Amino acid sequence: MKNESHYTKLEVWTLSRKLANTIYAVTKNYPESERFGLTNQLRRCAVSVPSNIAEGCGRHHDKETLHFLYISRGSLFELETQILISLDQNYINSTQNNLIQKEITSCKKLLNGFIKYLKQS
Repeated sequence: MKNESHYTKLEVWTLSRKLANTIYAVTKNYPESERFGLTNQLRRCAVSVPSNIAEGCGRHHDKETLHFLYISRGSLFELETQILISLDQNYINSTQNNLIQKEITSCKKLLNGFIKYLKQS
């Protein structure tokens, strides 16, 4: 992969980092009983997205990069599910859910575009 040291300039990495920060902010208000449950799971999942993009960009071959981008995409789907469970449990409200779902959708679109680009190169 070319320009592996410039992953921080990728829009998908920047947006997924913003999403991770959104998740950290929202989960600060989760009940203490969820500290080692849903709160921890959401945070780990959210951090996984930009982390795997970065790790993938650090690989020497597009095939390896794609592997980590697919992991990032899986984490977005996992995060989406956990946010819906948070809504079901009334840990977040519908406004927060809508904001986070929009961020997740944007990350999915950018990530899918990046994957498509690498597969064609």
